Parts: sequence; C-alpha cells; structure tokens
Amino acid sequence: MTTRRTIFWHTWGIAIALLIGVVSLPGCLGYRFGNAGLYRNDIRTIHVPVVRSDSFRPELGVLITEALQKEIEKRTPYKLSQSATADSVLTVRLTNDAKRVKSEVITDEPRLLETVMNVELSWTDRRGMNLIETRFMPPGEVSHYFSERTDFVPEAGQSIATAFQRAAERLADHIVDQMEARW
Repeated sequence: MTTRRTIFWHTWGIAIALLIGVVSLPGCLGYRFGNAGLYRNDIRTIHVPVVRSDSFRPELGVLITEALQKEIEKRTPYKLSQSATADSVLTVRLTNDAKRVKSEVITDEPRLLETVMNVELSWTDRRGMNLIETRFMPPGEVSHYFSERTDFVPEAGQSIATAFQRAAERLADHIVDQMEARW
C-alpha cells in the first residue's frame, strides 16, 4: 500500500515539475547565451575604414584601425565587411595625439612620459541611424569622443611606439565596450 502511494505522489511530483517547466519556458525564449546576448542582433556585419588622422604621425591611424578590427573580431559576433555589403559603418577620426613629460631628473632629462590619443567616432547603420546608445548625448548628436593615456619610461627600454600601441589597444577595447547593447 505504501509503495502505491509513493509511486502515486512521485508521479504527481514529476507531472507538476514538467507542467511548471512547460509554463515557464516561453518566458525564457528571449534569452540569448554567450557574447551574442551582449550585442545588437540586427547587425551582422561592420565596415571599419582606415582611421582618418589629424596627426603629424600618420601611422597612428593604421595602428588604431588594426587594433579596432582585431578587437571587434575577437569580442563581438560581428564580421568585418566591405562598405558596400556591411550592415553598419564604424567611422573613427584621430583628433589629437601628444607626448608629455610627467617627470624629469635634476638634469632636465625626461624620466616618465605620457602619450595621449583622442578620437571621435560614429557607428551608424545603412539608414544613418546612430547605433551607440548613451543617455549622456544630446538628441541628434552622432559623434562620441574617447581619450586614452599611457605612461612609458624610456630608461626602462620602453619607447613611444610601444606606448602608442598600448594606447591604441586600450582605445579599441573601450570602443568595443560601447558597442554592447544597452539593457
């Protein structure tokens, strides 16, 4: 008798668990897993033209472009594409770069230097709609501004080239962070 009751309640328990699972399933259908859940699902391809540089160091535009393309391929579900076939375009302009002395020795030789890079960017779809969402931008504004600073010590074997490379990689990281969809 007790085994029949046990089987009866066990069967009811399984039936109720299945019913709860089936009822709650439609509420979970909108969830996406992995990094695809972090990014817009209406964009599949992106075109990143070479960064236009207002600098006297023309190689910085190419440096930022390469870092940005690598970061997009590594972290996002977007595929890089030509401008004619891309769903969106990420346009970046290097507006300023500088090298500053932060610390020097008693003989006026630089000990610690800083590189600064400022960029302006816009990410738009084929219709020209802004794809980076932020609540701090005034309506109608499509340009976003990013700045990155990197320190280097020449005495330790660091150079301005490696400092700008590090700054470009950090800048690309910040830009891709902003490409994530808002909750």
